[in-house]
Amino acid sequence: MSDPAPRQRDAERTRAELLEVATRVFAEHGYSGTRVDDIADRTRTTKRMIYYYFGGKEQLYLAVLEHAYRGIREAEQSLHAGDLAPVEAIRRIAELTYDHHLNHTDFIRLVSIENIHRGDFIRKLEPLRTLNAPALGVLDVVLTRGHDEGIFRDDVDALDVHLVISAYCFFQVANQYTFGYLFDRDLMDPARRDHLRAMIGDVVVAWLTHARTADASPSAGGIDDARP
Repeated sequence: MSDPAPRQRDAERTRAELLEVATRVFAEHGYSGTRVDDIADRTRTTKRMIYYYFGGKEQLYLAVLEHAYRGIREAEQSLHAGDLAPVEAIRRIAELTYDHHLNHTDFIRLVSIENIHRGDFIRKLEPLRTLNAPALGVLDVVLTRGHDEGIFRDDVDALDVHLVISAYCFFQVANQYTFGYLFDRDLMDPARRDHLRAMIGDVVVAWLTHARTADASPSAGGIDDARP
């Protein structure tokens, strides 16, 4: 009787290779512009095998999207932010997100394509909501500890922080060409990577450690109270 383990490992390698190649092709051409034949031509398998493993083009694209999001979520979990001091944890999360986005530019392109199509496909991936929940969970734990220790402001939640970090890091890749042309600044220049990485850490830490002041409201003694 033959050992099924080698066949299982071969199947896993084939599926992983297909996902890797399909990620590049979909990121380059979008869903509509991608042909399954093109993916098969770039791999050691056939169109028939792609359908065997994934069921069809749409199912393959959905698998690519899920795999791309799983990558950033697994990277966040590997950080073990809960074991770090709150300020260090926030900074490390911001820096990890920055590095991940720059090292996985296909992920940014896929997200951009999906937003162009108003999220038509991602809405079919209900498990992604569960998969992405830990991203806010990690931040919520760190923020709660920071609040309890009197370090972080208490009017900011995990989704706020996630939005700020994601927006900055996403911009570096998604807008690199237009920004580079308009301002003659290469956002992907390795020589500036440390500087740009530190910026998002500094911004988020400074924002969270700056206590909300009452003088932002008119009742606290602003312009209205200063009138003669």
